[in-house]
Amino acid sequence: MTVWIGTSGWQYAHWKNRFYPPETPQAGWLEFFAERFATVESNNAFYRLPERKTFEAWRARTPDDFLMAVKLSRYLTHIRRLREPAEPVERFMQRATGLGDKLGPVLIQLPPSLQSDVPRLAATLEQFPPGMRVAVEFRHETWYTAEVRRLLERHTAALCLAAAAACSRRSGIRRISATFASMRGGRRRGLATAGRRWRRGPSAWSGPTERAGTSTSISTTIPWPARCAMQSSLPAHVTGAASRPHACLKAPP
Repeated sequence: MTVWIGTSGWQYAHWKNRFYPPETPQAGWLEFFAERFATVESNNAFYRLPERKTFEAWRARTPDDFLMAVKLSRYLTHIRRLREPAEPVERFMQRATGLGDKLGPVLIQLPPSLQSDVPRLAATLEQFPPGMRVAVEFRHETWYTAEVRRLLERHTAALCLAAAAACSRRSGIRRISATFASMRGGRRRGLATAGRRWRRGPSAWSGPTERAGTSTSISTTIPWPARCAMQSSLPAHVTGAASRPHACLKAPP
């Protein structure tokens, strides 16, 4: 099993002097971050999708073994609510692929008010090219059904185990549906919840740990250690084998 740990975003002003040294300019934060974490989730893409040249710049500024997960634009998930996904997904992929081989999983985070609509989700998943790792975070309990699980399995898409999605804990859908898994958490309680799920490992999700001879990777999001005492959530994304020392996960004194 391989694990990469990082955070959901890296450009937070309140991290200065707590994570980023005061002498490190904001223009150099990504490089500083990438020296300490092997992966990150581009959370700002959810609010405003960057141009392709921005993704290309991120690729150039990070180490060869760095991986960046990208959150799908809310234009499709929250405004269109998965209707007519072809153009939004095509535009997203045209830009995000500027990361090249550093493009990690795409996170589709659905709004809490969106109830299960299997045809819409199926149409959305069909827009992604073969081999693209996609994780889906459901936040309404109606999605947690065997039908939806089978849909994820057909598209080799991962169910995102989110600490905020309490309904997932009482559901039978928690099963590995892809060659990687996804877990996200937020704030201190999210850290504890995500950590407990992570420690239980894939066997707790009633799914196989290998598919077609490929070891399952855990694509997880957990928050910064609580000792860091940051006021807003600092979730971490896990998507493969961490090449940075585990000491990087310790909070500053």
